[in-house]
Amino acid sequence: MALRWRIAALVAAATCAVAAAVGVLVHEASRDRELSQARDAARTTLDRAAVTYARTGAVQGSGAALDAPGLPGGLRELVANGRQGTEFTAGSAGPAMWAARPADGRVLSVRVDMSTTMRDISALDGSIVLAGVLTTAVVLPVGVLTAGRMSRRLRTAAGTARRIAAGDLDARISAESRPHDEIADISMAVDTMAAALQERLRREQRFTADVAHELRTPLMGLVTSAELLPESEAAGYVRDRVRVLSTLVGELLEISRLDAGAEEADLAPCPLGPLVEEILARTGLSAQLVAGDAPAVPAGRDRHGQPADGTATVWTDPRRLERIITNLVGNAHRHGRPPVTVTVAVGVDGRTVTVRDRGPGFPESLLKDGPQRFRTGARERGTGHGLGLTIALGQAEVIGAVLEFANAPDGGALATLKLPVAPAPEREPIHS
Repeated sequence: MALRWRIAALVAAATCAVAAAVGVLVHEASRDRELSQARDAARTTLDRAAVTYARTGAVQGSGAALDAPGLPGGLRELVANGRQGTEFTAGSAGPAMWAARPADGRVLSVRVDMSTTMRDISALDGSIVLAGVLTTAVVLPVGVLTAGRMSRRLRTAAGTARRIAAGDLDARISAESRPHDEIADISMAVDTMAAALQERLRREQRFTADVAHELRTPLMGLVTSAELLPESEAAGYVRDRVRVLSTLVGELLEISRLDAGAEEADLAPCPLGPLVEEILARTGLSAQLVAGDAPAVPAGRDRHGQPADGTATVWTDPRRLERIITNLVGNAHRHGRPPVTVTVAVGVDGRTVTVRDRGPGFPESLLKDGPQRFRTGARERGTGHGLGLTIALGQAEVIGAVLEFANAPDGGALATLKLPVAPAPEREPIHS
């Protein structure tokens, strides 16, 4: 049950409980008052009748009776013991208050009819029930509206928190104009957290960019110096480490540009199959290119009017697509096991490029949280800086593609790149 209806149910239950409690208290108080008055009246009449009986030996006209047939048994027994008292009955003759006392070995009693009084109390009970229903009918909509407003505010806060978790650090709840209550406190806390997180990430991004830029100048000198070393085993090792360092700095610069949103795709229609084949050839890594098993469509065309085979085109940036596929294939060789298979699928659902190895697969942390910088996951996946998949994911966002990571059922890491078939509506087509 939603919070809105829980609060509404609680308001209704509380209103009904209060109305019932008030009704019971009023009913009992009214009944006790009426019984007390009837008891006093019966006693007064009985005392007068006793005086008349003692003086005249008769009770005619006194409102009392001798040995009345309807006298309650308990009261009759009380009189037999030489005592007097009163008792309320609700028998077939109707509700009544009885008072009795002994009189020369007989029972002198008075009956006060309370039918009218009990009807009045019943009418009062009905009025109390009606008032409770009307009160609930008035209070419940107010409770529903109030609960609905609270629920909307909470949903807004939750939606904003989800946007922040998804990476939209500019999202804010902006609770300044709302009533100052606990929900407003939560909203302001979420906004403050988002602002602090955004500033922290910006500082980290600036730090990454600054470090990469500062390292680039001395690195270029180091590269030049390494190339001037005479040929030897040590020189070869130095050149290899310098190339690794140069690659790392280049990746840091690329990540800083992706973080800053400075990358912009140069989209153009490209034949997917031949383009992927050229990219694999330039990587210099062994990878088997196969056609996907996407279902064919009538007349050899998909729903976008493109040929349903590897010659179909996609709107993409060839340079960035090469960067993505190169990183995925390199990651498969570095952390997985051969053979590495690249599958190009073109069908009614779009165009996909899948890179798969036969290694231990992606670690659970990557499948859950995505690629993390400078984290390569499980130890069995080898060593590295953990930047290749991060860059591939960032470049996929730039070209409007979707990159997903999974593990194949029969083993191995599986990276699937879903490419856009046509340019986004706001973009102007770019012809090559």
